[in-house]
Amino acid sequence: MMARQVRRVGGWFPDVRLWTAGAAFGVGALLLIEFTLQVVAGQRPALDAGDPLAEFARNTAGITLARVLVDTLLMAFLIVFLGGFRQLVTHVRPDLQWISDLAFGAGLVFVGVTLVGDSMEAGGALDTIGLTPEPIAIRGLTEGYMVMFGPMTCVLLALVSAASGYVILASRVLPVWTGRLAYVVTVLNLAAVPSIFGGTDASRFYSVGGWGVAVFATFPWLVWVVAVGIVCVRERGLEVVRDTDELAAA
Repeated sequence: MMARQVRRVGGWFPDVRLWTAGAAFGVGALLLIEFTLQVVAGQRPALDAGDPLAEFARNTAGITLARVLVDTLLMAFLIVFLGGFRQLVTHVRPDLQWISDLAFGAGLVFVGVTLVGDSMEAGGALDTIGLTPEPIAIRGLTEGYMVMFGPMTCVLLALVSAASGYVILASRVLPVWTGRLAYVVTVLNLAAVPSIFGGTDASRFYSVGGWGVAVFATFPWLVWVVAVGIVCVRERGLEVVRDTDELAAA
């Protein structure tokens, strides 16, 4: 049975665990800021409301653009986290690199899809600054980015989580509970995928723009990211080795 053992490492090499943890904590801090901005903005009117929808977009344009900027920074931290996590696994188990690459690649696609959605959301806000808001344009942009932030990203996060959980349990590079938590996140994201058929009512729990998708799919994955960061801080300066023989030979 594979033992999860550690030894101190030094030198001038970049501390991958420190970088991974720092990126994870950056994700957590930015997520809190983004959530606060979302609460301040309030709930948007129905997409077929016409003028009230345009007025809401006008009143919240500044908050929307600030939230998009925060989310863009969050995605940058996620790229660092994904790269660090991949290195942690491949350093211990090079044979698992292809599975780690699945998590890394799907994570990068998630970042790309999210940034496209952010751009569409920002476009709706910019439509109200110095211009006469067009409800039809705002509605179209909103319907587009809701699908990106909802079912599309849930599929990608399910793949990231499943691959991450597998490599953690196979390599023991992190505690077992983090791998099992990743599998739970996978199930939650898959359960949120059919919300694409739930309509666009933001007040409904299980709709493409509902709060349920964020709370039970995207948010749990980001919580997992922060949890991995905490573990990396606790084990900073430690290197996982696969068995006693490797430890003795070092």
